[in-house]
Amino acid sequence: FSLKELHGIFPWLVESIFGSLDGIIVGWNLRCLQGRTNPNEYSVALDFLDPSGPMMKLVYKLQAEEYRYDFPVSYLPGPVKASIQEQVLPECSLYHNKVQFPSSGGVGLNLALNPFEYYMFYFAISLITQRNSPVTHHVSPSNSAYFILVDTYLKCFLPTEGSVLPPPSSNPGGTIPSPTPRSPAVPFSSYGMHHTSLLKRHIAHQPSVNADPASQEIWRSETLLQIFVEMWLHHYSLEMYQKMQSPHVKLEVLHYRLSISSKHHGSPAQSSYQALHAYQESFKPTEEHVLVVRLLVKHLHAFSNSLKPEPLSPSAHSHTASPLEEFKRVVIPRFVQEKLYIFLQHCFGHWPLDASFRAVLEMWLSYLQPWRYAPEKPPQSTEPLPRSVSEKWAAFIQENLLMYTKLFVGFLNRALRTDLVSPKNALMVFRVAKVFAQPNLAEMILKGEQLFLEPELVIPHRQHRLFMSPTLGGSFLSSRSPAVTDASFKVKSHVYSLEGQDFQYKQMFGTEVRNLVLKLAQLICQAQQTAKSISDHSAETMASQSFFSWFRFTPSEVNGSYTGNDLDEIGQDSIKKTDEYLEKALEYLCQIFKLSEAQLTQMMMKCGTAQDENGKKQLPDCIASENGLILTPLGRYQIINGLRRFELQYQGDTELQPIRSYENAALVRLLFRLSSLLNERFADQMEVLCSRDDFVGRLCRYHLTNPQLVQKIRYSPVVRDRTSQNWGPRISLRFLASYRTLISLLMIYCLASWFYVGPVGCTFIILTGYFLYAVIMTFFFEGWKPHEH
Repeated sequence: FSLKELHGIFPWLVESIFGSLDGIIVGWNLRCLQGRTNPNEYSVALDFLDPSGPMMKLVYKLQAEEYRYDFPVSYLPGPVKASIQEQVLPECSLYHNKVQFPSSGGVGLNLALNPFEYYMFYFAISLITQRNSPVTHHVSPSNSAYFILVDTYLKCFLPTEGSVLPPPSSNPGGTIPSPTPRSPAVPFSSYGMHHTSLLKRHIAHQPSVNADPASQEIWRSETLLQIFVEMWLHHYSLEMYQKMQSPHVKLEVLHYRLSISSKHHGSPAQSSYQALHAYQESFKPTEEHVLVVRLLVKHLHAFSNSLKPEPLSPSAHSHTASPLEEFKRVVIPRFVQEKLYIFLQHCFGHWPLDASFRAVLEMWLSYLQPWRYAPEKPPQSTEPLPRSVSEKWAAFIQENLLMYTKLFVGFLNRALRTDLVSPKNALMVFRVAKVFAQPNLAEMILKGEQLFLEPELVIPHRQHRLFMSPTLGGSFLSSRSPAVTDASFKVKSHVYSLEGQDFQYKQMFGTEVRNLVLKLAQLICQAQQTAKSISDHSAETMASQSFFSWFRFTPSEVNGSYTGNDLDEIGQDSIKKTDEYLEKALEYLCQIFKLSEAQLTQMMMKCGTAQDENGKKQLPDCIASENGLILTPLGRYQIINGLRRFELQYQGDTELQPIRSYENAALVRLLFRLSSLLNERFADQMEVLCSRDDFVGRLCRYHLTNPQLVQKIRYSPVVRDRTSQNWGPRISLRFLASYRTLISLLMIYCLASWFYVGPVGCTFIILTGYFLYAVIMTFFFEGWKPHEH
């Protein structure tokens, strides 16, 4: 094919591979393509899209001719789309000199991208646009072709060893030129003479790929990273977007909106209402999305940590530093830190309270531990002691203080609302506690807080925000940053650049957060007790399900009480894991926040482990009122998390309760009629017998009344007028309709026939034995009703 023909089919080919931007065309569905299920298609796709494969060779071939392709602005992330539609230039240099107004009759704004940018835009955004594609089988995101390609591109264009491989060239000895600046067809208002100062500041501090021939080495690396960050992390609400804007940018936008008029080319700018709607587009990252971002974070740590040590001589440094080394120095603070922080805040605040949050948690913990991806090997030791965090990471911790402190508080608030009896939730608490309990880490975080809380320097507030803004070139890791050596000022600049000047900082080791930790520790103790009670109940349930349980009568048959729990299905092994995770998590929290043994003992006493006189768990926290028991917020929390529960019982007439699955419906109705007939016929006689004070009266009360009915009802928050009902003495034959009773009687009759005892004799023996048993029980347990078992 000629270059002109390749230029024509390139957009169609990219869309055929990655799918359409509206998600209608699925393309190759790389997210669901796995080597285990489709080995041939999997290997072909990876070979074709490899950095040295046919597709990238086509990209470089078209790149040499400086072709441009239109990418619709309407498919960009919400904040960028709304900003461009308002004709305000985004701060990211990726969009500079690329926005094109539509030609006459055209619809919508477009970005004019070179082939490499166009290819990577489609590749990155397919993770979001194709999330609803059909899945015919279970897919492991980390084994998909898309995940492997992301890892391959990161290793190729952000190498931890050596330099970026040069692109293949069709001309021997030739090179592929880096993209050149291109003036927009119709300039933005912010591009004009009234806004050139802001734009010049943006461009002056962005790495220019054309200023130095050596910088051509990294233009693909920087472009790839900017595209990945913009497509995957640049999503948040209008409120967050406005808070991120520095004062001078807000002023520029205000001046622009006041000066906007009909003289602008094309259609007028979008109204503020429409822009507000665009900003507020709902964004719900998937677990696969988070896993890919974690892969990016881990690789960027490894890439940044591969930076060569600083030379001792400043003159030597000027000759040895390369653009790639400079890029490693600023890659995290300038390109990733701000957007990742906002992305994590969004996930912490909007992710469901279930075990899928583990993906977000691990991404966060990966960012917090850059030392895990350092090239040096940990010293070998015979004892598996946790490695102390080196002091050389103090600068990173201080300059990412909010990542450690504010997000930790966000996790505490989530943990306090989750069911810690679940092993997966317990594991997440354990993982966070273990990371923050690493030796020397808590001390360095505390040092960062102390630096932030030092008295303010006499510096204008606007300079705080402007000086260290990542987009203006401030390197948080570089020792050659602008003449700012005060560590306190750098920490404050980090906090204010992310949260604004009016931010009220909540100390991680302050009283408020410490109280949250104590609440979490108390919930951990309660969860441990709940897990123990579930384990004991499961053991009792297993024992009661034996063969001989058919001969046992349990009170649950008639009163319908439910003593089980949905967590019974966890299993003994999972309960054991839960206990181990929670025990270690509590130990780590005590190390981090210096909790004393006395505080732990006091918490254990408040965990609700006391038992009442009947050996039952305590009731949920309630307030007694004239209408009965009313749950408090704590009581609702205890019920939701399975910490306590009411003993559910049928509180009406036991003769009228619904027919159970273990009862014969016809017999229940027949015996009810017979019991009603007997009760109507002998009601007065039974009342007289039960009112006697001698042994006969006690025996009749034992059989014909239920004096503990009102006492049992106190376990349920029902109205009082219902608990005071007295049904009086009466005969109940419903127990004879139970299948267990019938089968037990049948087996007794069969067993008696082996000893040549007829049905009449066997019935007489049963009645005699029951009478003797009832006499004995009357002496000791008058209140129990064996015939209602």
